[in-house]
Amino acid sequence: MTAPPPTPSTPPAPLAPPPTPDPGLERWRLILGAPAEACTGPLGGEAAARDAALDWLYGRDPDLGRRGVRRGPTATREGGHGPSEVTAVDWLDDVHRLFPKETVERLERDAVEQYGIDEIVTDPEVLSRVEPSQSLLRAVLRTKHLMNPRVLAAARRIVEAVVEDLTRRLRPEIRRSLTGSRNRRPSRIPLSRDFDLKGTLRANLAHYQPEHRRVLIERPRFHSRSRRHLEQWQLILLVDQSGSMAGSVIHSAVTAACLWGLPGLRTHLVAFDTQVVDLTADVPDPVELLMGVQLGGGTDIARAVHYAAGLVENPRRTVVALVTDFYEGGDPYRLVRTVRDMAAQGVTVLGLAALDEEAEPAYDRELAARLAEAGAHVGAMTPGRLAEFVAEKVGRG
Repeated sequence: MTAPPPTPSTPPAPLAPPPTPDPGLERWRLILGAPAEACTGPLGGEAAARDAALDWLYGRDPDLGRRGVRRGPTATREGGHGPSEVTAVDWLDDVHRLFPKETVERLERDAVEQYGIDEIVTDPEVLSRVEPSQSLLRAVLRTKHLMNPRVLAAARRIVEAVVEDLTRRLRPEIRRSLTGSRNRRPSRIPLSRDFDLKGTLRANLAHYQPEHRRVLIERPRFHSRSRRHLEQWQLILLVDQSGSMAGSVIHSAVTAACLWGLPGLRTHLVAFDTQVVDLTADVPDPVELLMGVQLGGGTDIARAVHYAAGLVENPRRTVVALVTDFYEGGDPYRLVRTVRDMAAQGVTVLGLAALDEEAEPAYDRELAARLAEAGAHVGAMTPGRLAEFVAEKVGRG
């Protein structure tokens, strides 16, 4: 007996494609965290990887536990590896792949400065991956004493890259303030950089050739240059190398290097904590200078100012710029007395609570006020503004 042919079965319906994630909802989910998934839906693919990378860093914030916030399910990585098993190298590889450069720099800065993940600046494998930035340079300066020679060699890459970038940006602004500018008077010296295009066209309009639509230049015009008088001036930069002043130490080193060699201006750079170290000989090479700076320790401002007073040769042609947060660990009475004596002799004393591009100071206002009463100019400056201030003083001299 022949078996009946099998009854054809109905083919299964094709699976519906997964819904396309809404980029706007994904961004809100990344901002608000796992509790928002009830409203935004879960993350997938690259967004989930971003969330895991963010959670590896910000999930360690102690405020989360105090607020009763639990880490969401996306905190774990593929294969069941929890965030504690992810190394800094893994995390850096992820963030460089998943985020734009500006975000990467912020994440690296928070990892070092907010959460103290020191292996980012003490592990040579990690250092080879990080994006050089000023925040990482500050971290390198704070942790150099922990580094062996191999790590120091890797860290030097960050120092060189940041110093090169700062120098490239600051040197034109600083030097422009002190080397003079063109004026409207004509000059007989034919230098291409001083070529006066408008004056040349006006002086030669009589030689315009309409058929060729051109002007024959018979009498080119040039600007003259006024030059500030910089003879026999001193700038003494006193830099507090306590840990909180890392940004100002970096900018002081680069500023001194940019000023080095300008005619008529002799620049000194002195770093201090409880001891005073004259770094003037290293100013031409700010990378070597910064590699030799050791942040941290106490602060004896009075001793540093007393040392600077001994460097002054012509008081009325000297600017002493004291870069510090004014938290004095030495003798404040001696400090005020020395500043008052220098000011009385004609020294221009600047008390700078910050010398960097942000110029956002945090300092002991009471001692700063006492120094202002003793004759110091107290404030915060960018390196360019310091150069302008020095140029104004020099110009009057």
